[in-house]
Amino acid sequence: MIVPLNEYDFLRRALAVYPDREAVVSGGLRLTYREFGARVDRWAHALRALGVALGDRVAILSPNCHRMLEAFFGAPLIGAVLMPLNFRLLPADFEYILNHGGAKVVICAPELAQLIDTIRGQLPAVEHFLCAGAPPEGWQDYEALLAAAPPGAAPPAEVDENEPSALLYTSGTTGKPKGVMMTHRNLYLNALNATIEFGLRDADVYLHTLAMFHCNGWGLPYAVTGVGAKHVVVRKFEPGIFFELAARERMTFACMPPTMINLALNYPLADAVRAALPREARVGTAGSAPPEALIRGMQERLGWQVIQVYGLTETAPFLTVSKLKPHMADWPEAERYRMQTRTGYPMLGVELRVVGEEGGDVAADGREVGEVIARSNVVMAGYWRQPEATAAAIVDGWFRTGDMATLDAEGYIEVVDRRKDLIISGGENVSSIEVEGMLYQHPAVLEAACIAVPDERWGEAVAAVVVLKPGAAAGEEELIEFCRARLAHFKCPRSVAFIDALPRTATGKIQKNLLRDRYWQGRGKRVN
Repeated sequence: MIVPLNEYDFLRRALAVYPDREAVVSGGLRLTYREFGARVDRWAHALRALGVALGDRVAILSPNCHRMLEAFFGAPLIGAVLMPLNFRLLPADFEYILNHGGAKVVICAPELAQLIDTIRGQLPAVEHFLCAGAPPEGWQDYEALLAAAPPGAAPPAEVDENEPSALLYTSGTTGKPKGVMMTHRNLYLNALNATIEFGLRDADVYLHTLAMFHCNGWGLPYAVTGVGAKHVVVRKFEPGIFFELAARERMTFACMPPTMINLALNYPLADAVRAALPREARVGTAGSAPPEALIRGMQERLGWQVIQVYGLTETAPFLTVSKLKPHMADWPEAERYRMQTRTGYPMLGVELRVVGEEGGDVAADGREVGEVIARSNVVMAGYWRQPEATAAAIVDGWFRTGDMATLDAEGYIEVVDRRKDLIISGGENVSSIEVEGMLYQHPAVLEAACIAVPDERWGEAVAAVVVLKPGAAAGEEELIEFCRARLAHFKCPRSVAFIDALPRTATGKIQKNLLRDRYWQGRGKRVN
């Protein structure tokens, strides 16, 4: 028997096993799985009544809320393709994405509707504009449509598991964003891996600190639902609100990129709040390599286990997980922490290789650097309406990540840089991530980014751009000497610049290309 994989299965299971268990906490709203499932059914009925058919694209522009979760399950139920939009973008970005993706319906939070109204006349494919809350003029009332929809189960569409389920537009640091086609099969298998590797169970309480538009919420909307756990929706991450919710709702699991962990660890926690926090929670982290100082801080100060995962929007997103193997339990503490900073070993169903310029595998010595390539059922179907870009990314059946890494004897890869961010000084490869991790250990450093700058003697040299903690002081020579005492000298910064805030993309990635601009102006290429 072959039953097509569909993400609605995760909600179907929760409804069958946990109908009266609390499912969603979003602001003041609390829903059981039965109540949440009823809203998803009404969503499906309402969208069908608007003419949304199999394969039609439905865009949603909203901060985290229960309506985002409704879309995650309503869309696959009727075979629509969900387009979660990055709410940090500009109207011109939305115009390009909505037209390129051919969205038929736009669902919008009321505070963001003006962004769409400014380009409404340039969106010929959009037939319906829905707005939650008090809709502005020209918008249909989302809640009124759901209330008017018939109750009862919405018949599922017959959906091919290899057809697109989500269209996720990458932020990109240059050029127009690309629409990543995630199939039902991609997202389903990724969610199963999340369930396994994060150890999800029905007693879990998951805080949605991640923006759900980003990589489809890493697949956690499906995985958490499938085990019957509780979703606690954080509309916007702020450390104070995060800790308050973690204590009140008894959080057991959250996913936080290193930037969020850093903000949390530097937040002045009141003793009463600290005492009320749950112990032994798990925190998944990805997006950039977490410095050892952040892993230590989370585990030693809060007692929360950090689980690093790695992947890309194009891989649904998980490829690897970094957890200690049983035989490592007796290793010295410093070595155990060092292993946790590594990118990890492949998840179930993922084949990974690290290859050199000629396509051969690098030695498993933890030193030779190559590009990470992947083959798996979680790899995208391709880029929407961009066959050339798809062909450049998927070569001979392997997806080229653009990430440079080493491979060790334990089978762990360690991403040392993006291909374009690797620093080659005097013929030696220098990982900007490694140097940044060292700078994070200095008590005055809040954030750090390392880049290659031109050097007459070595070709390229390491330069650091640093944000200091509020009220802290440190000079250039102090930070350079701090690194020289702990790293091989060729890896150490030769200069340090101080800045109020690092430039970031709309998804929070540091824009190192902007940091490099001031050093490479007037040069024909940005390598020496």
